[in-house]
Amino acid sequence: MPLTFETFDTVPGVETAIIDAGLEASNWATAPLNDVQPITCVARAPSGEVVGGAVGRSWGECAELQQLWVAPEHRRNGIGSRLVKLLEASVEARGCRTLYLTTFSFQAPALYESLGYRSTAALRGFPSGIVMYLMVRTLAPDDA
Repeated sequence: MPLTFETFDTVPGVETAIIDAGLEASNWATAPLNDVQPITCVARAPSGEVVGGAVGRSWGECAELQQLWVAPEHRRNGIGSRLVKLLEASVEARGCRTLYLTTFSFQAPALYESLGYRSTAALRGFPSGIVMYLMVRTLAPDDA
């Protein structure tokens, strides 16, 4: 039976759900994904308002910082650094030794460099000269 191929300029719900389910089943069949543990660190104002947060996950000895955000009026006050360090300490307690993230040149590569992350790859080709960096920090055994 001949196959047909289609391209969409949108994300069609039914087709995307089928692809997601198929990939998830394949991944679960070959990797211990039940070991993946999420982590979220939050900074709050005295009012209780969330003014920043770091979201990540750990898996074995690796951890990924997936998102870091600080409200514009609270930036440049050390909140982002504190959130990253809090997330690092938490995943280190889980046994993680390698931390990684991706960031664009217009986001926070300088912040991550100041915290000990090193760029291991740079992906170019985005509009306006924007670069995506893969950054990694390895904790030394004596950092524990």
